[in-house]
Amino acid sequence: MDRGADSGAGGTEPDSDVEFLRCFGRQMKLLREAAGFTQAQLGEQVGYGEAQIAAVEQGRRIPKPELIDAVDRAVGARGVLVAMKGEVAKARYPSFFRRYAELEAEAVELHAYISHVVKGLLQTEEYARAVFRMWRPLLDEEAIEQGVSARMERRKLFARRPAPLLRFVIDEHVLRRPLGGRDVWQGQLEQLLLHGYQRNVAIQIVPMEREEHAGLAGPFTLIHSKNQRRMAYMEVQDVSALYVEPRKVNPLEAAYSALRAEALTPRKSLTFVEKLLGEL
Repeated sequence: MDRGADSGAGGTEPDSDVEFLRCFGRQMKLLREAAGFTQAQLGEQVGYGEAQIAAVEQGRRIPKPELIDAVDRAVGARGVLVAMKGEVAKARYPSFFRRYAELEAEAVELHAYISHVVKGLLQTEEYARAVFRMWRPLLDEEAIEQGVSARMERRKLFARRPAPLLRFVIDEHVLRRPLGGRDVWQGQLEQLLLHGYQRNVAIQIVPMEREEHAGLAGPFTLIHSKNQRRMAYMEVQDVSALYVEPRKVNPLEAAYSALRAEALTPRKSLTFVEKLLGEL
C-alpha cells in the first residue's frame, strides 16, 4: 500500500484499510454498472485510463480526491462516493504516519531538522520517486507511484492561506548526496531555492565543517497547531513518536534553537545552494 513518511518507510497497512479500499472499489463498480458505463467508458468520461479505473475498483489503487469527485458526478452517485473521501485520504499514508500528516496539513508553524534525506514536504516528484525506489524490501511500481502521489499531496501546505511559517535546518551532506542521479539532484536543489525565497519559508544549512552539532540524535519536526499546542514528531523506519508533553517537547525545541545558531543564515544558505548548483 501507500508510503507517505519522509524516508519512504513503509510498514504493513492494517487489514481494515485494505478492506475499506476494496469496499470503496466495489461500491464504485456497482454505481458504474448502474449508470451503464464500462470501465473504459467511465475512464474516458472522467479523463482517466481504463486500467486506473479497474485498479481502483479492485482496491489496488488509492484514488485521488479529484477522481472521486469526477466519478461521483459521472455515475450520478449524489455524493455517496464523495462522502468517503476522508477515509480514502487516510489510507494514502501508513498508519504510523497518519496523525502527523493531519497535523502537518493544519500547522501554523513547522520547524524541521533534516539529517539524512530531504524532507518529504520539500521533495520534487523525481526525488521522491528515487527515494521510494531505494526502499528495501523493494516496492512494486504501483506502490511507488501511490507513495509519490501522497507525497505531492502534502505540498499543498505551501499554497495554503493564511500561509504557515515553515523553517527547515538541513545538514550539508543531505544536499551533497546525489540521490537519483545528477538531473534529479539538480532539480531537488532548484526546488529548495524556489521554496527558500518564499517569505514564509526559511531554509538554513549546517556546514559539515562545524565542530559542534546539536542534532546528533537524529531528525525531528516541531509542530505548532492553530490552538497553540506545541508538539514534536520523530520517525525511524516504520516506527514513529508524537510528543505533546512539555518535558519531551522542550528539549527538542532547545536542540532546534542550537541547530539554527550553528547553521548559516537563511540568506547565506540560499547562496550556498546556488553555489552547489553552479558546481554541477
